Amino acid sequence: MIKLAPSILAADFANLQKDIELIDKAGAQWVHIDIMDGHYVPNITFGPPVVKAIRRHTDRVFDVHLMIEDPDRYIKDFYEAGADIITVHAETCTHLHRTVQYIKSLGIKAGVSLNPATDLSQLNYVLEDLDMVLIMSVNPGFGGQSFIESSISKIEELDSMIKATGKDIDIQVDGGIGLDNVGRVIEAGATSIVAGSAVFNSDDPTETIKSFLEIFEESR
Repeated sequence: MIKLAPSILAADFANLQKDIELIDKAGAQWVHIDIMDGHYVPNITFGPPVVKAIRRHTDRVFDVHLMIEDPDRYIKDFYEAGADIITVHAETCTHLHRTVQYIKSLGIKAGVSLNPATDLSQLNYVLEDLDMVLIMSVNPGFGGQSFIESSISKIEELDSMIKATGKDIDIQVDGGIGLDNVGRVIEAGATSIVAGSAVFNSDDPTETIKSFLEIFEESR
């Protein structure tokens, strides 16, 4: 099943409860929560208290993406705040295997994210331990960027790598995805789609979410 994970990076920060409930009612399966520290990426977003606060308003899967330096310091905090999946960047982890095992030891799913210029070889020796790989199709830090076309071949290559393992590992894609190109991303192998600006900057976010889900259904 293909999952939609609307990114609250593009939501109304003054009324997150409303947009969280909108995601819920429209039928999106996950909530994507971008955590930025102003160091690894040039932006600052949420901390564990915000995640804990919005956790009370939905039972959807909380897909927490740590775009931060030294993520090991904060993994337990986000787990306790309500994360169901925690994704770290390969580029920020001194001991990637250790970090992945730490996340899994908490009883939640572990993901690894790769920036556009990061080679898939960074997944060597950890791929079979993962629940998800996140392919960044923009350079991380801000919403509303254009999709990097070379991401398609990267997704296809990753899909082949995962199939070779025989494991059930999600491929998530984040950045510049809209109704106009999501079909190509799914065709390449994506099983989880992050959409922020495409949802929350649209005229009718609820209908946009439903349109994404209709495309997903047609792609099955």
